[in-house]
Amino acid sequence: MSLKESLKVLVRRFVNTDMWAGDFASWQEAQARSTGYDAEAIFKKVEAATLKVKNGEAVYERDSVIFDEVEYSWPLVSALLYVATQNNNQLKVLDFGGSLGTSYFQNRKFISHLQVEWNIVEQAGFVQTGMEKIADDQLHFFYSIDEYIAKHGTPHLLLLACTLPYIEKPYELLDKLLSYNIPYLLIENTYFNFEDRDRITVQTVLPEIYQASYPCWFLDYSKVKQQVTGRYHIISEHTNNDSLVLDGRRLHYRGLLASTAPIPV
Repeated sequence: MSLKESLKVLVRRFVNTDMWAGDFASWQEAQARSTGYDAEAIFKKVEAATLKVKNGEAVYERDSVIFDEVEYSWPLVSALLYVATQNNNQLKVLDFGGSLGTSYFQNRKFISHLQVEWNIVEQAGFVQTGMEKIADDQLHFFYSIDEYIAKHGTPHLLLLACTLPYIEKPYELLDKLLSYNIPYLLIENTYFNFEDRDRITVQTVLPEIYQASYPCWFLDYSKVKQQVTGRYHIISEHTNNDSLVLDGRRLHYRGLLASTAPIPV
């Protein structure tokens, strides 16, 4: 079987396997039911895959898996271009939890004509490696939002690409992020519960990717949207192509684009 065929089989397994299970009363209870993960081993896989993409040896990386064709999120592409048009073809992105640049490398073909500053805030290990091995004239890494803003000022767009489900206290984090009043917010390619409530599960990763299981949220989309609209105006909402299975039900990833300023009708 060719590499391309093998990857397609892996992707089909990913979207058709119920990797999420449980309905736990607390994050700590879900942690107790998780095996955890070898953070260093996973990080090394992400680093190696990202370097292949950066060096032109691979086309696209996601969750440490290399693909031979890019999987585009057209809502993300359109949001990036929309925000740039509002800022004289300049685009300053703050990619919170952006790994080693997955979204940047995914979309650089569409933003290469712009004046781009793509900034990632991540865990310390990612930031150190990002600065040493991945960063370029457009891609930069920071330990915190405050560090970035102190050096570069307020970005145009805050990007949260499937970040909230993996945060122990996602609403507290979202409230903190919203308080920066970054002009545009994009919650991108994120899965939500099919019921109108928050739910804590355990995700078990396919062993072909890496050995791990850990807690994650299926948040109530309406609750997240309500929190966003306390400070922002919704420009658009979207459904992504990506999907997963929970309790035997197919769920598509979702997102929204919002602005601190009212949007003309």
